[in-house]
Amino acid sequence: MKKAFIFFISFTLSMSIVAQPIVKSVLKESRQKYYRYLVDKSILGNLASPLDSEHEDSWETAFWTISFINYKEPIVAAKIEEAFTNIWQRSNSFQRALLELIYTDYKNKYLTDVKGLFLRSTDARVFAMCAEYIMASDNSLSEKKNLLQRTRTLLAKDTANPILNQLLYRLNHKGMKTAPPSLASLLAVDYLPGQVLVISFQRSNRDYTGLSIVRDAAGNFLKNDDSSYTAIPQLARSASNMSGYLSNGNTPEGIFRMRGFDVSKSNILGPSVNIQMTMPGEYKASQFFQDSTVNDSAWDLRRYKTLLPQNLRSYYPILQSYYAGRAGRTEIIAHGNTVDPSFYLNQPYYPISPTQGCLCTKEIWSEITGRLITSDQVRLTDAVKRAGGPKGYYIVVNIDDKDAPVTMNDVLLLFKNINRY
Repeated sequence: MKKAFIFFISFTLSMSIVAQPIVKSVLKESRQKYYRYLVDKSILGNLASPLDSEHEDSWETAFWTISFINYKEPIVAAKIEEAFTNIWQRSNSFQRALLELIYTDYKNKYLTDVKGLFLRSTDARVFAMCAEYIMASDNSLSEKKNLLQRTRTLLAKDTANPILNQLLYRLNHKGMKTAPPSLASLLAVDYLPGQVLVISFQRSNRDYTGLSIVRDAAGNFLKNDDSSYTAIPQLARSASNMSGYLSNGNTPEGIFRMRGFDVSKSNILGPSVNIQMTMPGEYKASQFFQDSTVNDSAWDLRRYKTLLPQNLRSYYPILQSYYAGRAGRTEIIAHGNTVDPSFYLNQPYYPISPTQGCLCTKEIWSEITGRLITSDQVRLTDAVKRAGGPKGYYIVVNIDDKDAPVTMNDVLLLFKNINRY
């Protein structure tokens, strides 16, 4: 999450948000000032720069900010049109930033431009992002055939490329409903014995919140005083809403290693304690597998699969965190936020804020006092502490494709089937 927040540094220095009872950045006047800054400086100011190699970073900052605050004024469409002028001559970073911006809110509109870039690009990330946009905009069999042919051609030259392999799977399964095997196996008492687990059940449509439950090292899922399971709503959607194998896409499905708590200094994530996580390839293999005998460069899909229940080891979607990590995704954590929820007032995930691929919980802050009113993040970290601490695994998995938040009833159905998988 580093790059996208660089442009906030100069602004946030005057709005220190260390872990204190009062957070000044959530005060009404501060939020209004911040919004004006984002519009006037980060969007309009940067888009006023000439579109050349020297000012690409300024335009990329504007693209990210437009997504961040859900800015939809007419100037955005005009500048997107300008950005597509000679797009194949721009840097890969600029191309990715533009594709992230248009994926969610501008499907179909720039299909011709994206197809042109798709035919010219040899960068796997840009190529895959173009393919994802085309997939979402054109449902014709002829287009699917074209995408498959081009992807297979590139894969023939780089057979182990994790991005291209994930894209090929996506293309082959476009329009198909892929119901997972029984996820009850994740809830079995003998699954990953001795490990603290957080399991985040999600919908494939990440516009809707998922639900996380916490298990202690003895295999017991935490419960509340009334004997109901401790369950925390959690959003796994990114601002771009692209597939999880792509940088800044949605939180990938699969296994993450928890490696401690931390407190962010960012005025976006806020001062609530977050859970640090790693994916395969991001840190040491010995840490991920909790095995000092493992060579730290020996990342192996077969070893990753040993962390899964037997019935899920051939279920390709839950391997996504492995491929995303091998493709270079990093810095996915579970955190709260101090973002003004009014940015997303009409979205299904309101009042939670989308991220750059992290798992985000609801936090409501008082615009009058600057104090935290309610926090699912505090509930989550308290539950993990009660379970033994953030030293086990965090598992993210889609349960189905319903357009609705995951509820505890959905999870209870899985508990009922533990002995049937």
